Amino acid sequence: MGTPDFAVETLRALVENGFNVAGVVTMPDKPAGRGHKIQFSPVKQYALANNLPVLQPEKLKDEQFLSELKALNADLQIVVAFRMLPEAVWNMPRLGTFNLHASLLPQYRGAAPINWAIINGETETGISTFFLTHEIDTGNIILQEKIPISSVETAGDIHDKLMKAGSELVLKTVKLILDGKAQGIPQAQISDLKPAPKIFKETCKIDWQKPVRELYNFVRGLSPYPAAWTEIASPAGEVSTLKIFETEIEIATHNNPAGKMLTDGKKFIKIAVPDGYLHLVSIQLPNKKRMKTVELLQGFDLEEWEVKI
Repeated sequence: MGTPDFAVETLRALVENGFNVAGVVTMPDKPAGRGHKIQFSPVKQYALANNLPVLQPEKLKDEQFLSELKALNADLQIVVAFRMLPEAVWNMPRLGTFNLHASLLPQYRGAAPINWAIINGETETGISTFFLTHEIDTGNIILQEKIPISSVETAGDIHDKLMKAGSELVLKTVKLILDGKAQGIPQAQISDLKPAPKIFKETCKIDWQKPVRELYNFVRGLSPYPAAWTEIASPAGEVSTLKIFETEIEIATHNNPAGKMLTDGKKFIKIAVPDGYLHLVSIQLPNKKRMKTVELLQGFDLEEWEVKI
């Protein structure tokens, strides 16, 4: 059970290692892009290419779906980047249902664990497999693996690392379960739990009053998707959204107000924050491709523009 690319890697690992995948459950097809063409999820695309039965329920408690799922007669269900399952679904197989989560549980329970770990400046994260229960992301841990986060890695970098490591952890987990050796351990009781809630567009707006290191982590924690952003305004009052994908830190004492944009019009754009400047290295204007700041300044004059706080 899964939907995005992150889940495809695990499905591929199961298929290529000879496991009998009885069926695949993924999100319903939906229109995407300017032409609103119907688009299959990455998991569905892989499943169809490998002749695997596909179920796409609108509602997971729907009687017809439950009947079709039961007819697959699966021994075990594996969930990777899907939806919260009702008990009627997760309690169906004889060996249970387990989930792959992209954090070291109990930390970063929720929809966006990779992003929030980097935004919060963590130096390590990881992956966990656990049995599903009633409360989301709270079941007994089967296996965990730690993954370091360097100071320059983005959410995209860590996503790809965890996707590969996660597929391998799932294989180990399946083998443990089939051998009857999966001893689920209750999650640690930690008072300082850090959540990983779903990220919305407003979540990604930059607050220029924050320290430069926090903003540096914020940008890389949202890069390349959905991307941190700020609004900039021209002298004529035209407002544009500027997406920011890569930055560099300059610690400095200065008298510029937070959010003041400085540029030589040729090579650099930097924005003042209370304890220095955030240099913009890779950015994107509306209807333009992502590019290095140097490239953008060659064709776009931002010298008189200001950040809209």
